[in-house]
Amino acid sequence: NYFVLRNITYDLTRNSGEVVRHRREVYDRGNGATILLYNREKQSVVLVRQFRVATWVNGNEDGLLIETCAGLLDDDEPEVCIRKEAMEETGYEVTDVRKVCELYMSPGGVTELVHFFIAEYHDSLRANAGGGVEDEDIDVLEMPFSEALEKVKRGEIRDGKAVILLQHLQLSGLMD
Repeated sequence: NYFVLRNITYDLTRNSGEVVRHRREVYDRGNGATILLYNREKQSVVLVRQFRVATWVNGNEDGLLIETCAGLLDDDEPEVCIRKEAMEETGYEVTDVRKVCELYMSPGGVTELVHFFIAEYHDSLRANAGGGVEDEDIDVLEMPFSEALEKVKRGEIRDGKAVILLQHLQLSGLMD
């Protein structure tokens, strides 16, 4: 009962000119932001691992998912949100946050638009251990960039946000 499930009826005009009435359910959970922290000197990235009930319901045996730090915008601007989430989840107070893109991750039934960011981190930016707030139980994973890419290939990282940002980092030339 935290988000809104809407039943929408609309008329869609096909390319042929025929008008068809559609009835669909749309899940409105608000917009979000995600970030991949990377360190060029160490050739490493920071990801998080936490229980995701939807993956557990859909066959992920332990429900744990390796992903990028992320959160809902609520009433914040995307960059404000992701700086706050990075601090809460990873413990890093990131400074040079760069926006990569905005993507609809599941447009067939979810309204959420996700804002994607990257930021370089250094040990000196570590303000706390991370791990989330309130009822969150988040593991902070610092790993070599090459290991993260291998985990994608082996199917150990299956979070779309993480895959997109890891591939962006690889294609951007920011990491070797």
